[in-house]
Amino acid sequence: MPEAIEYERIGDIAVLAANNPPVNALGVDVRRGLLAGIERAEAEGARAVLIYGKGRTYFAGADIREFGKPPQDPWLPELCARIEASPLLVVSSIHGTALGGGLEVALATHYRVALPSARVGLPEVHLGILPGAGGTQRLPRVAGTEAALDMITTGRHVRADEALVLGVIDEVADGDPHEVGLNYTRELLESGASRRPVSEMPAPEQVNFDAVYDEVLRKGRGQISPATAVRAVQAACESESFDAGMKRERELFMDLMASDQRKGLIHAFFAERAVGKLPELQGVEPRMLHQIGVIGGGTMGAGIATAALLSGLPVVLLEMSPEAAHAAKGRIEANLSGAVKRGKLSQARYAEIMGSDLKLATGYGALSNVDLVIEAVFEDMDIKKQVFAKLDEICKPGAVLASNTSYLDINEIAAATKRPEDVIGLHFFSPAHVMKLLEVVVADKTAPNVVATGFALGHRLKKVTVRAGVCDGFIGNRILSTYRTCADHMILDGASPFQIDKALTDFGFAMGPFAVADLAGLDIGWAVRKRKRAEGLDPRARDSSYADKLCEAGHFGQKTGKGYYVYEAGKRGGVPNPEVLPLIEAERAEQGISPREFSDEEIVRRYMAAMVNEAAKVVGEGIARRPLDVDVTLLYGYGFPRYRGGPLKWADLQGLPGLLDDIRKWAAEDAYFWQPAPLLEQLVAEGRTFDDLNKEAS
Repeated sequence: MPEAIEYERIGDIAVLAANNPPVNALGVDVRRGLLAGIERAEAEGARAVLIYGKGRTYFAGADIREFGKPPQDPWLPELCARIEASPLLVVSSIHGTALGGGLEVALATHYRVALPSARVGLPEVHLGILPGAGGTQRLPRVAGTEAALDMITTGRHVRADEALVLGVIDEVADGDPHEVGLNYTRELLESGASRRPVSEMPAPEQVNFDAVYDEVLRKGRGQISPATAVRAVQAACESESFDAGMKRERELFMDLMASDQRKGLIHAFFAERAVGKLPELQGVEPRMLHQIGVIGGGTMGAGIATAALLSGLPVVLLEMSPEAAHAAKGRIEANLSGAVKRGKLSQARYAEIMGSDLKLATGYGALSNVDLVIEAVFEDMDIKKQVFAKLDEICKPGAVLASNTSYLDINEIAAATKRPEDVIGLHFFSPAHVMKLLEVVVADKTAPNVVATGFALGHRLKKVTVRAGVCDGFIGNRILSTYRTCADHMILDGASPFQIDKALTDFGFAMGPFAVADLAGLDIGWAVRKRKRAEGLDPRARDSSYADKLCEAGHFGQKTGKGYYVYEAGKRGGVPNPEVLPLIEAERAEQGISPREFSDEEIVRRYMAAMVNEAAKVVGEGIARRPLDVDVTLLYGYGFPRYRGGPLKWADLQGLPGLLDDIRKWAAEDAYFWQPAPLLEQLVAEGRTFDDLNKEAS
């Protein structure tokens, strides 16, 4: 087995080459190898040390396999201090990425050269921590306080050309990182360059740190790691010595390590990587995908087509009339033009897509040769069944037939065909070319290689893909329906939509449920309510009609300019609609309800308990295979605050016994809605957590 750090002597230069594929992560073997290499170079009388990475990158960051385990010597802060203290000239040659601890090692060296394609950054805030090996102390000294604050609090990756301007690197040169590094190190030696420890540079300039802290906390919607990092950079500017600043960085780092937010973000990090790894798909090859079809060119269909085209998949888009097809083309053009403006798509590629990759059609015959077709037509079972019966006639054998339904029964849709094994749900989230989540809904007869094809498509489209079983709403919308019902109950009992939205955005949600309803369109919820009433509501279920009255008046939210909020052209967000509260008050009077006050804390507790309880039912019934599948669904499709890890991670951190006690207490006032999930009762009885179930499934 090769050494994690390979040592080579070339003249006066000791070369330390990282060889820890795939990304040269800074695991304990790499850290020990770097320390040993520095010591050997000094003992052998070298004049300089060059550090670079073999393979595709310099050190891309920490070794995720060490997360949550006791650190082993040498710790990265001590290693960086030792590298910097070397009497030799120490140089980094950077290619690929130098992220997190990788950039901290580079900043501990005396000079840095990078290939033009290299990127650097300190993304630790995304894991709920801050750079803990001197990043908050060294980066401001080379890049200045404002640039360092921007890089550290956003965690963004900075390209080599920008890093050169900022002073993070000293030179950009093209070529092989080994040769580039050697040439640069030789130039330094020949010019008589001296050591240049960043720790000995003057303290960086001060800024208004209190104002920066408040703004970063506001932008992060309560996430504490970026704001805490501001205080660490402040220590770089205000401490009487570099060592004192390092001490403060370490204190703040340890505070974050102990926080629930760090636990939530680490859980989200690993859950996202685990969600697509399903035992049932091991060794199952997906079907080939050369071309796909999309039926329906509205907002959703056009978004799905855009996502596929951006991934390099040719698309046949079917609409019912030339006029509708022309409108769909316009939506796709607008989506792709946005990608061009953001630098995600070249003008030449845009022209190629619109010229040859997108084909518009008004007859089903155009779909006869596609490998997979996704229908995105109106959410009506009869219409869906008609579409699938037609696809059964037209599509070639082996083509995957997918529905983008949000709620409807995939088994019933599949029964409209003679090949139910080819039918699957692919539930995209709008706008489909932007939203990261894809639910792959597996029906009773769906073939394993069709499931594998759904996941392969999700991967190609750069989606976070979750497996779901068949029920009303699958994972996400089923849980949404329940916690949204909880919010409706609190409104009947005395809360307002606007208080609920504010309490939940203060909790960290991107938007509150009523603002979300306005964004999605109130007609969607109206259609679901009418369908459920037509199917027959349980007489014990509480119902209300005030939201229906908004819809009856033509108020569907943002698309009509009025819903729970009133929206003005050119203005972000809306203001509360004054027509809403009188409708609610009339509803309460009609139902004989005396309103009471709700605290923000009670709103959040009830809303979250309803979410957790329904999620536990979803896992207990096997609709979601693991709790982490629920967490990833809510994180990527429903604006759940990432730093809380997802609803079931949040529940674990809150304590399941207390949540179950609250649910049982509220069941005394509404036994139908607050029925404790059997899985939640079982976990509490056994003293276990949702995360225990994740570990058992891994």
